[in-house]
Amino acid sequence: MILNRYKCDPETLIGAVRNFRNKRILVFGDLMLDRFIWGAVSRISPEAPVPVVEIKTESTRLGGAANVASNIRSLGGIPVPLGVIGLDVEGARLREEFRAIGSPVGGIIVDRGRPTSIKTRIIAHHQQVCRTDREDRSLLSPGIQTRIVEKFSAALASVDAVVVSDYAKGLISPALLRRTLPQAKSAGKLVCVDPKMKNFAVYRPATVITPNTTEAEDASGIPISGHRDLLRAGKKILNESGIEHLLVTRGEEGMALFESGSRVTCIPTVAKEVFDVTGAGDTVISTLALSLVAGLSILQAAVLSNIAAGIVVGKLGTASIAPEELISSIRSM
Repeated sequence: MILNRYKCDPETLIGAVRNFRNKRILVFGDLMLDRFIWGAVSRISPEAPVPVVEIKTESTRLGGAANVASNIRSLGGIPVPLGVIGLDVEGARLREEFRAIGSPVGGIIVDRGRPTSIKTRIIAHHQQVCRTDREDRSLLSPGIQTRIVEKFSAALASVDAVVVSDYAKGLISPALLRRTLPQAKSAGKLVCVDPKMKNFAVYRPATVITPNTTEAEDASGIPISGHRDLLRAGKKILNESGIEHLLVTRGEEGMALFESGSRVTCIPTVAKEVFDVTGAGDTVISTLALSLVAGLSILQAAVLSNIAAGIVVGKLGTASIAPEELISSIRSM
């Protein structure tokens, strides 16, 4: 039994999942809207060697940091989003999507000088044909940054933890992190970070950081082609960043948890079928934050996050999971 290997009692994990309910998580990051255009291909364009997609339907979902919020809500928690949108139709749609899941929108700031970030995926026969992005990745203006800091400070007292969801769309910067994360530390809040910047020290004093393999390579300067490289990279990141814990997500190879004190635990994937990895990192950081505030150890939280990721990669598109799905998977381990 895989849980026994990590000394994780199934009932303890199930109890934690049930305790996710109403935990409040401040989601600080790049809010995006994911648009999906669904159709079918029956011919190639006479104008260029590309498929012609006949559109059948369209849908929108919360994306980026907003998908982290969606995952937290789906798992029973209450996300408190903090980020920026544009004064446009997509921004209005994002607000509607947040209200639909019962999330507060007071931390969503409208920046008239930039568009709402939107990713449009064109899908035919369950395969992604292409993706288009509309975004402005320039840094926020000083005035907007100040408003972000004010809302961050005001929200801290009412939340159980902070998730930083960095998608490199202009919101998260070293300067802004220096004005916010120390406040979270002083308030005794856990901080979980899904990073994008190469210098992970800028996320200090985070509790845990969750890069994927490529991000870990970039941060450490060590190409990861095997277990030995992974160990070298992880230990170097911990030593240089000063962050307490490091959880490297490795796709089909699972995860590797590095703890202070040189303890390393490799956790194999439990995914039965990998259908779509879109948003899997969002599921990991959401589950991890909720698990920690529900009282699990970092290892138990990593194991539970790995189980959640194994569920979500079996779904198409930006997806989330319900507590019942997670509990069912725990019981089947």
